[in-house]
Order: sequence, then C-alpha cells, then structure tokens
Amino acid sequence: MIKAAFIGVGNMGSALAKAACKSLGGDRVLVSNRTAAKAEALAREIGCQAYPSNREAVQKAQYIFLCVKPKQVKGVIEELGDILRGKTLISVAAGVTLAELRVWAGQEIPLLRIMPNTPCEIGKGLTALAGGDTAKEEHFTAVEEILSQSGLVERMEEEMIEPYNAVAGCGPAFVYPYIEALADGGVLVGLHREEAIRYAAQMVMGAAAMVLETGEHPGKLKDAVCSPGGLTIEGVAALERHGLRAAAIDAVVAAWEKGRK
Repeated sequence: MIKAAFIGVGNMGSALAKAACKSLGGDRVLVSNRTAAKAEALAREIGCQAYPSNREAVQKAQYIFLCVKPKQVKGVIEELGDILRGKTLISVAAGVTLAELRVWAGQEIPLLRIMPNTPCEIGKGLTALAGGDTAKEEHFTAVEEILSQSGLVERMEEEMIEPYNAVAGCGPAFVYPYIEALADGGVLVGLHREEAIRYAAQMVMGAAAMVLETGEHPGKLKDAVCSPGGLTIEGVAALERHGLRAAAIDAVVAAWEKGRK
C-alpha cells in the first residue's frame, strides 16, 4: 500500500497532505516539519500521522514530497541521505531542476517534480507533473493517485513547467485582483460589498467552466454574450481601452522571466 510523506507543511505542503488524506486515508499519510508543533497541529486537523523528524517520516513511506522552500531543498536531501534509497522523491520547489535533485540525492532513485497551484487546497487545483529518466509509469501513476483529490494533474516535459507556472501557478494571484476590481465596480453602481464579491467570483468560476466544458474558444464565448450595440460590448470596449489583454500577457511574461532567473 502506498504511503506518502510530506516534508514541510507550509501552505502548499498542508494543501497536498490534505488532498492525500482524502485519496489514501490518513493512516497512509505522514507529515514532518522544521517546527514539529506545526506538523502535529496539521495531523490533528486532517487525521494523518506526524513525526518529530524528517528522517523518521521518510523511513516509513515510499513517496517523499519535498514541500520546503527552494533554498532548503539541498540541505533536506543531504539530511535524509542514505534513507532515500528505494524511495521516490517528488519536489514541489519552483526553479529546482531534476538535474539538481539527481546531483544532491547522489543515488539512482526515481525523481519527479510537481508544481501545484493554491486551489489544490479545495480540490479545484491544477498540478504540473514531470519526471526524470529514473521515473517509470508506476511512479507517475502513484503520484497521480496520491494527488487525485487536489484537482487535475497534468503530465508535461520539465522544460514546460516554468511556462505552465507563469500561467497556472501564478495565475490565481492575477485573477483575485480582477475579481476584487469587478466587485469594486459593483459597489460603485450600488451593490453591497459581500454581494458584489460573491457575484463576481461565481461569474468567473462559471465562465471558466464554460471554457473547459464546452471546448469553445474564449473569444467565441465572449462574442455570444455581446449583443450589437448592447451594454456588454460597451464594457468589453472599456477593458480594451485600458489594456486588459496587454496587462495579462505582460503579467505572464514577467512571471516566466522571473522563474528563469
């Protein structure tokens, strides 16, 4: 039976551990953290097992998720050392390559990278998954099973992770200000704040679902809402005048360039 250990229980580590508990059951999920009390609190919340040290957690699991900051990855791998033998190592760290993981691990073990986004916390996320030469189909399938309750898991080549991250990883932070701005507009024209936020968020969720479920191009769906001479096209024209498209493109490119550095 698959057991998964999550090393580091910050925002993303906690979200993935919660999803894993739903997929595998809490008795097959282990967590550890630099601050042991944080791991213990999470374990009580989601019903998994907390361990006081990374080494203890790793010894009892086959799939090891490194959910620490990129600058901490090398040190944690060195700390784990020989007990990684026979394990599968999955890194969540942005910018840390499979080649670097291979050097730091110093042994032939299956290595994978994932890049989840924050909606994984509520089971509506998207996670990129890439593997090195030592990762076989069984390892990809196991990671997909462990994360199945976090949302969609998308396999891709490693070189696509940074472009993906600029859109899907950073993207929620691009959408939240847009939702807030729509709500501000709603308040300006007379809605109560709570209503305006709820209407804007539900609308964005529904519009996104239309793109995914119909398979139609977003431009075609936009055209279907815009009647000739109507109020919607007036709003679209205002967005175009103020550069919504250019701003969105620039945001993705800026994030991608930062990731490359």
